[in-house]
Amino acid sequence: MARNAEKAMTALARFRQAQLEEGKVKERRPFLASECNELPKAEKWRRQIISEISKKVAQIQNAGLGEFKIRDLNDEINKLLREKGHWEVRIKELGGPDYGRVGPKMLDHEGKEVPGNRGYKYFGAAKDLPGVRELFEKEPMPPPRKTRAELMKDIDAEYYGYRDEDDGVLVPLEQEYEKHAIAEAVEKWKAEREARLAGEGGPDKEEEEEEYIYAVREEEHSDDEMRDQTEGGEGAQTFIAHVPVPSQKEIEEALVRRKKMELLQKYASETLMAQSEEAKTLLGL
Repeated sequence: MARNAEKAMTALARFRQAQLEEGKVKERRPFLASECNELPKAEKWRRQIISEISKKVAQIQNAGLGEFKIRDLNDEINKLLREKGHWEVRIKELGGPDYGRVGPKMLDHEGKEVPGNRGYKYFGAAKDLPGVRELFEKEPMPPPRKTRAELMKDIDAEYYGYRDEDDGVLVPLEQEYEKHAIAEAVEKWKAEREARLAGEGGPDKEEEEEEYIYAVREEEHSDDEMRDQTEGGEGAQTFIAHVPVPSQKEIEEALVRRKKMELLQKYASETLMAQSEEAKTLLGL
């Protein structure tokens, strides 16, 4: 009996305690902000969320919590920030102030957002976590582009390949190749010459010396042709101008005629010029 009495007293005591605290039972925050239809309650839940964010931001400053605890706290803070935004939108819908525009941004500014990470922020020690620190390192600035004038300063003879022979490697190779090319050309010429002489008949012609095509024969030219002679020692070759060259007298007459024409054009009238031309025509000049 004593045991049952004790149980009854315990139950009675709990019932009595519940009656005393009837108006003080804590109300749970709605899971969705749209479920709240009273402006005072909406502002109350917003303040509650801000208090929770402040506590967690203070906790995450401690780097000794460990990587996993810090990551969990950072995730919870970001979740509460999104929830706070939902309640601010609901407060505005219920006719309250627009906290998105006039509300304090201190908690939001404490976090650092990675570009292109859709609003996810890192707070306190979470910024120094492995893999996160690298995200905040700034990329080095690209080197400035050179102007056309700066590029032209580096262009010299070596840029166009004029100094390729200065290394002493290309010239010997070219000389060796030139010797082989000359030897092949000589062999080809000899073979063609032998074939041509054999076709014309007899080895006698092979012994004949080739005619020097650049030799000048004086009998082929008249005495009136002007000859350009080059001074030299013995065996100097005489060169002849094959183009008719006017004499000094002909040059003087041409200059006098040209001077007369210039004077006539300068001082004679058009009528006088016409009469002169008519007289020349009549005379057959």
